[in-house]
Amino acid sequence: MDAIRRHPVTTVVAFALLLALGFVAGCGIVVWAAAHHDDASEIDHVDAIVVLGAAQYDGEPSPVFAGRLDHAALLFSQARAEHVLVLGGAQPGDRFTEAEAGATYLTDHGVPEESILPVPTGHTTVESMEAAARVMERNELRSAFLVSDPWHNARVERIAEDLGIDGHASATWHSGAVSQETRLEGYVRETFAYLYYRVFGR
Repeated sequence: MDAIRRHPVTTVVAFALLLALGFVAGCGIVVWAAAHHDDASEIDHVDAIVVLGAAQYDGEPSPVFAGRLDHAALLFSQARAEHVLVLGGAQPGDRFTEAEAGATYLTDHGVPEESILPVPTGHTTVESMEAAARVMERNELRSAFLVSDPWHNARVERIAEDLGIDGHASATWHSGAVSQETRLEGYVRETFAYLYYRVFGR
């Protein structure tokens, strides 16, 4: 107590830092736990499969994107949903959107074109999910498997909940992000992205 009275500012700063570190650590635990749980193992059927976009190169999905699309195609082949939404806009100079590239890839891998709903809008996860929510509402789709990389699960589920989507993460571990270093980077990045979303909602 004497030390606190002698150094009140230092004490307050140290306490604030401990709280901040605790909050970051808590977010990291949430991200890690969500990454290691596949909701599709507990839920048989949803209205739609929502695939989060990733890089594409002149219409060809990147390995990370292809991994997500392959997982969505697997879920569809198991009759887990009747519709697949593919999200993602275009970067400056691109001839194709991520949604277009993903839709073509799914068609080439056995998903009927009439079952695919491209959502070629959004450059961030939040923007893409907002666009997906509008499409789902128009088509009276309420529940979805959310397909991305595992470390993305916690934030995507939180965004879906905030948008009124009954979302259940079902990530792929078979993507371009296969090395331990890449996965660690994914966890660290998403811990702070999840924290940012919880604080600012974007």
